[in-house]
Amino acid sequence: MSSDIRFTDFKSDKQPTWCPGCGDFGTMNGMMKALAETGNDPDNTFVVAGIGCSGKIGTYMHSYALHGVHGRALPVGTGVKMARPDIEVMVAGGDGDGYSIGAGHFVHAVRRNVDMTYVVMDNRIYGLTKGQASPTSREDFETSTSPEGPKQPPVNPHALALASGATFIAQSFSSDALRHQEIVQRAVEHDGFGFVNVYSPCVTFNDVDTYDYFRDSLVDLKETDHDPSSREDAKDAILNSEKEYQGVIYQDENSVPYHEQHGVDEDMSVIPDGAPEQATDLVREFY
Repeated sequence: MSSDIRFTDFKSDKQPTWCPGCGDFGTMNGMMKALAETGNDPDNTFVVAGIGCSGKIGTYMHSYALHGVHGRALPVGTGVKMARPDIEVMVAGGDGDGYSIGAGHFVHAVRRNVDMTYVVMDNRIYGLTKGQASPTSREDFETSTSPEGPKQPPVNPHALALASGATFIAQSFSSDALRHQEIVQRAVEHDGFGFVNVYSPCVTFNDVDTYDYFRDSLVDLKETDHDPSSREDAKDAILNSEKEYQGVIYQDENSVPYHEQHGVDEDMSVIPDGAPEQATDLVREFY
């Protein structure tokens, strides 16, 4: 790790093709700044991305990266962290990628408390596939494929995380640059699974959950009497359907990450030549 790293060192030479004004620009900038501020550098950082607009982020960031298949970013991130517990792992996804097909992996990554940061760009719509309702879309949100709204309550990712035993739950807003960076940085510094849901408005297909809406609606938890170490306070904030929050909702300061619980402290990415000792005898038992 180095103290000489700047966030621009994490920028690749590929120009983003996101729509002008997309919230993912601000989300990515905050991620890069958080990594630089915590002393990481591209050589010790691995970014895993899923599918959707957010899936392009590994191309636009200068680090080790993998663009995985739909909903499977977290298992890849888990594998990377288990093989190389010494490097910083950051997983990026969207609300469609993470809370639909990837929801099962989300639950298990949370409960295992894998030491990585999961940043979800939540625009409450499927953007890359041209504007369908997503798991976090409002019940009455009208789209071309759901003209009367999805008529289902939206997924509450924070409730899912808390019920799964999360040790760090937070929410930020991509347009609030300094606060967003601060929150992501807290997640990176956390010993365990750092989950940040980021309101990242889609300016092309969502004219309801806009920048103006979030600016007018968001309540910052640091300006309230909220205690992030209290599960009861976290539950109250998470289940309060009347308000939208940003800030650290819950953090277990005594969190012990998965690799430490199980004594994984060495580089396991190098496989020695030849079969492991006694492997042939073991295979013969079942042949």
